[in-house]
Amino acid sequence: MISSSKPRKQRKFRKNAPMHLRQNFVNAHISKDLAKTLGIKRRSIEVRRGDTAKVMTGDNRGKSGKVSSVSLGTGKILIEGVSKKDSKNKDILVGIPACNVYLMELDLTDKNRKAEIDSLKSSK
Repeated sequence: MISSSKPRKQRKFRKNAPMHLRQNFVNAHISKDLAKTLGIKRRSIEVRRGDTAKVMTGDNRGKSGKVSSVSLGTGKILIEGVSKKDSKNKDILVGIPACNVYLMELDLTDKNRKAEIDSLKSSK
């Protein structure tokens, strides 16, 4: 990460960051029950498609659903069930910043992610 405390340099770093670092910008808090069942002590983890998330702030507060996509460019996630109507009266998903979301369940079908969670268990 960048060591400068200047806001201008921080914004420039985040805008020009490579994709493998942008994944770190899209973290969300884990529910206490989930952390307890997984046996990890971390407060947050990266959001991925397939996780179940609950919106904590804004107009859509309290709504929950599966994460349909994660945009690393904007740092926002799209959740099924959190939508608004467009000008043609169609439902479109609303982009929500990852920091305003609480993860209720994780999708552990990916073997790499499961290995990552297991490594977090062993680093107690």
